[in-house]
Amino acid sequence: MSDGATEVYFYHLERRTLEEVLPTLLERSLERGWRATVQAASEERVEALDTLLWTYREESFLAHGRARDGFAEAQPIYLTAGGDNPNGAQVRFLVDGAKLDDAAPYARVVYVFDGRDEAAVSQARAAWQNAKAQGLSVSYWQQDAGGRWQQKA
Repeated sequence: MSDGATEVYFYHLERRTLEEVLPTLLERSLERGWRATVQAASEERVEALDTLLWTYREESFLAHGRARDGFAEAQPIYLTAGGDNPNGAQVRFLVDGAKLDDAAPYARVVYVFDGRDEAAVSQARAAWQNAKAQGLSVSYWQQDAGGRWQQKA
C-alpha cells in the first residue's frame, strides 16, 4: 500500500522497445524493495513478457510468475492481463494500452507507451488527464539521444 499519493509515471518509448526497457525498470523497482505487477493487454503478450524476463540477458533473469505458475503471492514480479494484484505489488506497470481501474493501492503506477503508435500516445494522454483529474502526482519521462530517461514534465 502507498503511504501517500500514488505517483503516476509515463515512459514515452521512442528510441528503444518495451522489451529493451521493461527489464531495467523492473530491476530498479526491485532494488527499491518493491514488488511489481506488469499488466499487458492480452494473455499472448503476457506469454511473450514471461519469456522475455527469463531470457533478456544471458547472465541474468528476473524471477517472476503468472497465475498458472501458482504461488502468486510469493512472486517479486507478477505478470497478468487482468486487474489482479496477488503479490501485493507496490508498483504496477501498464503496457500495450492496459487500463487500471484504481491506482490507490500502489505507490507508483507506470505507463510505458510506444511514441511511434498514435493510438498508444492518445491513450497515454487520456490516462495523464485522468490521473491529473484525480489529483495524483504525474511525471513524464522521455529518452535522450543516449537512451537515458529525462523527466520532461
